[in-house]
Amino acid sequence: MTTQLFLAQALGFVSFGLGVACFYQRDDRRLKWTMLAMNLNNVLHFALLGATTAAMGSLLSVARTGLALRTSSRLVALVFIAITLVLGALISERWQDMFPVLGTCIGTYALFCLTGIRMRIAFLCGALCWLSNNIIVGSIGGTLLELTLLAVNLNTIRRLYFAKRKATCEA
Repeated sequence: MTTQLFLAQALGFVSFGLGVACFYQRDDRRLKWTMLAMNLNNVLHFALLGATTAAMGSLLSVARTGLALRTSSRLVALVFIAITLVLGALISERWQDMFPVLGTCIGTYALFCLTGIRMRIAFLCGALCWLSNNIIVGSIGGTLLELTLLAVNLNTIRRLYFAKRKATCEA
């Protein structure tokens, strides 16, 4: 294993840890801050793996997550989705390169336009796209991350649902 591949896989495991911490958050703002750190790490991870489209998607995710901390504008979401689709179409070399593009678009919509359980359901859909990408590019940590995020996110959705239901019953 080359030093570059070893470093890439190590960064994938860092993303794994950040991702689990991210989706375990019940507070949307803390989720977004942790996601920002994870996406920044993913830029390096995918660049070292030579997965240009995934690195681009992660870089756009850094910018959009930072903005999502300040605004919930649908217009900003649509601009980021358009940029992601255009850059994805220009950078993609094969149809499989569109998995991170689609995952980034779904995540963008979720961060800017959704909250609570709906946001996390959209993240589930995006996670399936990123899981496909990570398997294709050989990201061990990324694959484990997405599999774990699917389970953790489902558990968080369950917790939020029952907390909301309990609050409704007590009201």
